[in-house]
Amino acid sequence: MQEHFPKYAKKVVENIRPSPNALVVDIGSNDGTLLQEFKKYGLRVIGVEPATEIARIATEKGVKTFAGFFTPDLAFQIKQEYGPAGIITANNVFANVDDLFTLTEGIRSLMAPDGVFVFESFYLADVIENKVFDFIYHEHLSAFSVAPVQRFFQHRGMQLIDVQRIPTKGGSLRYTIQLAGGPRKISSSVASMLQFEESFGLYRPETFKAFLAEIDSLKTSTVACLKKVKSEGKMVAGYGASITGTTLIYHFGIGEYLDFLVDDNPAKQGRFSPGQHIPVYDSRVLYDRKPDYVIILAWRYAEQILRKHKDFLKQGGKFIIPVPDFRIIEQV
Repeated sequence: MQEHFPKYAKKVVENIRPSPNALVVDIGSNDGTLLQEFKKYGLRVIGVEPATEIARIATEKGVKTFAGFFTPDLAFQIKQEYGPAGIITANNVFANVDDLFTLTEGIRSLMAPDGVFVFESFYLADVIENKVFDFIYHEHLSAFSVAPVQRFFQHRGMQLIDVQRIPTKGGSLRYTIQLAGGPRKISSSVASMLQFEESFGLYRPETFKAFLAEIDSLKTSTVACLKKVKSEGKMVAGYGASITGTTLIYHFGIGEYLDFLVDDNPAKQGRFSPGQHIPVYDSRVLYDRKPDYVIILAWRYAEQILRKHKDFLKQGGKFIIPVPDFRIIEQV
């Protein structure tokens, strides 16, 4: 995301051409990394972040951040103190909100007449196309696509004017919304994406039945492999202790085959996986304990992991990649 956000801010500023000193408000702003990029263009920035400690750190770094959830009341407060927002952003957070109606009410009230709301979220068609089933978990309450997003905002006096495909999160869309009758023309990208969704069959039941069959097939292959190698007395580790990794472990039912997990995030190391309490270590442990197989639970990053651990392969270790196509990597 640190690589993604500079490109993100640059693209939005180029497309929207906000007035000098316009206000940018980021909902779910985390440590203010995105807003720091908008500041480079001379824009005023405000963050909204419910994690109190992170909000404090962001403010100390020069990004004024309100510690709390974004509500219509907070939107009113920000507007009173700083004026209307030329740009409001929400990245990988819109799908996590249960009450989208109230959230959108606050966004609409805070927007300047010529302002825009820009949000990114993983794309339902990419979930299916790229087999990103492990994004379906408790925190993700919605999976968005263009047709329902367009209707949702139309019913709230707003208008979808642009859609861009981006590679993050296994395939996402960046939606740009303005107030109904706003100054910007609707991009041809909206009609193109609606046509794509129709040809893809995104709203046909058989599309989802085929998706389920593909995931079930990958599950069968993965379980059969792990059952076989464990019956031979082999040691198996899992690479990636993320939420998606946990989802994969549970949906495939493979927790019983994993001796331990490794993760490159220090915050995960020395802890245990949810529910099954599988210990999590630094990935350097692979060279000490020398498991026979490592299943890459963080499969979207398989190529990076393989590059990082060429020595593990040279020493005779094997990697199992369960998704999007089951395969075993035995050599560099």
